Amino acid sequence: MHPAPALPSITVVIPHLNQPDALARCLAALAGGTIEPAEVIVVDNGSVRLPKEIVNDYPWVSLIKQTIPGPGPARNLGAARAQGAVLAFLDADCQPDPPWLERAAQRLQRDPDTILGGDVRIACGPGDKLDATTAYQAIFAYRMDHYIARQGFTGTGNLIVHRKVFLAVGPFKGLRFAEDRDWGQRATAAGHRMAFAPELIVHHPPHTASGLRAKWDRQLAHDWVRCSRHRDKIWWAAKSLLLIASPLGAVPQIFISARINGRRNRVMAFIGLASVRLYRAKRMLHLLYGNDPNRLLQRWNRFDLP
Repeated sequence: MHPAPALPSITVVIPHLNQPDALARCLAALAGGTIEPAEVIVVDNGSVRLPKEIVNDYPWVSLIKQTIPGPGPARNLGAARAQGAVLAFLDADCQPDPPWLERAAQRLQRDPDTILGGDVRIACGPGDKLDATTAYQAIFAYRMDHYIARQGFTGTGNLIVHRKVFLAVGPFKGLRFAEDRDWGQRATAAGHRMAFAPELIVHHPPHTASGLRAKWDRQLAHDWVRCSRHRDKIWWAAKSLLLIASPLGAVPQIFISARINGRRNRVMAFIGLASVRLYRAKRMLHLLYGNDPNRLLQRWNRFDLP
């Protein structure tokens, strides 16, 4: 009997900015996995205090600094220093399930040319009474299956790719771009296959209401930069107005979703959805009438999670 081939070596790259408690939970989750990481690189992106004490608890974690702001440059530096054949990009506020790393290695062993987008779920229990912001995110946030199928990209909070594929696509762009969408769409445009991997599960704590607004500010600023033509701005204005009525169309999705339980939580999800979409419409109209998108970009990741 031939021995099973060795699993490919994986380097986990984690950008970090002022989230020491979240990073500690992330590294603890990696330490509790079914296989121990060979290498984890935490790339600090300008924290008030470097998380040296947290990183020093794990011999397989190294800490480096990226002074260029933005998660894209941080991930690029981590990828450049990585020794593994496979790169696994994980956010500091994510906690992977125990078999996450082992399943990623097994999947890339079978199909090294595929870019994998794992499942990102909001961290909440089946019996929890959720507030509106959390209930909304539990259904509508981090739908990597939809992003891959409809838009040709996956989020970088749970992205696994062979080093040779990453190098072929090229680095992530900077803070002025939605770096996950840009990188993924460049990859698919170049003919690289991208697949949703539901077995690769990480849990993300819900954003606070202020953190969620800051996230949408950044996304809208990126989208506005792409609206250079007159017809783009007409579309932008129309979409902002349609957003106001759009929560009613999402009612069926809310009430059949398997991501939350209970009628109360579903009502809260609708309230959260309506609040978020009204906020997005307001911001879109502000940008249309001359607000500076750079002001929105500067709020990247400046809100601590609970």
